[in-house]
Amino acid sequence: MLHNVKRNLPVTSDKLNRVLLYRFRVMVLCMMGKRKASDNIKNPNQDLCEFLMELANYERNVSKNIYKYNAYRKAANSLSSLPHRIENGDAAKKLPGIGDKIGKKIDEFLSTGKLQKLETINKDETNVAINLLTRVSGIGPAKAKELVDAGIKTLDELKKSLDKLNNHQKIGLKYFEDFEKRIPRKEIEKIEKIMKDAIMELSNEYIVTICGSYRRNKEESGDIDVLLTHSTYTSKEKESKTKVSILKNVVECLKKKGLIVDTLSLGSTKFMGVCRVPNDNSKPFRRLDIILAPYDQYYCAVLYFTGSDLFNKNMRAHALEKKYTLNEYTLKRLTPEGVPGEAEKITSEEDIFRILELPYKEPKDRNA
Repeated sequence: MLHNVKRNLPVTSDKLNRVLLYRFRVMVLCMMGKRKASDNIKNPNQDLCEFLMELANYERNVSKNIYKYNAYRKAANSLSSLPHRIENGDAAKKLPGIGDKIGKKIDEFLSTGKLQKLETINKDETNVAINLLTRVSGIGPAKAKELVDAGIKTLDELKKSLDKLNNHQKIGLKYFEDFEKRIPRKEIEKIEKIMKDAIMELSNEYIVTICGSYRRNKEESGDIDVLLTHSTYTSKEKESKTKVSILKNVVECLKKKGLIVDTLSLGSTKFMGVCRVPNDNSKPFRRLDIILAPYDQYYCAVLYFTGSDLFNKNMRAHALEKKYTLNEYTLKRLTPEGVPGEAEKITSEEDIFRILELPYKEPKDRNA
């Protein structure tokens, strides 16, 4: 879910004739054409990013080609960071993650307003159904294929087959329409204040950071990703009872405050659930993840979960050039044999940049 892609697309109904399912994409493109002008100002390449993400989802959900899935996602990410409209495929190829093949698709879309490959994909009823079902939280490509093979191709049909779903999937279906909606920054700011105030009542030794696109200063987010730590929990105590109680106590506290309203799953280091601004029924239900990280690994985790994907990739590549290995847990110097050594002491994100001899980059500047 930290890396899920969600869009406001129409919900397919049983009232629709089966033969019209292939027109789903046409309906979506019509909706895109009705976007407010403000949306285009935020991302002048929104329509290009949309078709690239549709291709990405097809490769992940139907073809199961993770390489192509990642390639399309990276290309969409590069385009979304541009402050201006891309002119053609050649200009796009100057951006990270965009090569000849994607450049040609961009040219085709810019000149015709559509992409023949997507037109073909979306004439296939099975493709459309699989892509629809995988938008339900908890349903992956394999489960979606299983459901489609069982004759379930719409959300209405899925609601009549709850016995085929686990708890996570049932909740994902229950809140499907709300989870599809983007979350305005001001709403997350309100949730952040409620959350931090409640957690600080438990102990001021907690550190709480909302990561992802929110931390990168985006105006909207798809979900809320929270990173949590406590000074008493370190990587040397990963198997201790402390770990179990820290996250559980926080979740119980947020439930009592009325912020958390449903649970998808709760383990020792990760909570997945549903939240909503307390006492405000006008607000939609939102997806919420809380990840517990060891205190001594917290800032490597903050860097990683803030993103973007492309920024993280570039940071890891630069670390290797400097003879270090960087991941969501630690920064370690490589020995002459290429083996990671002891973890560097990291007390802030700035430490990571300093050790790697890079100028510090604010989260808002990490979208590219």
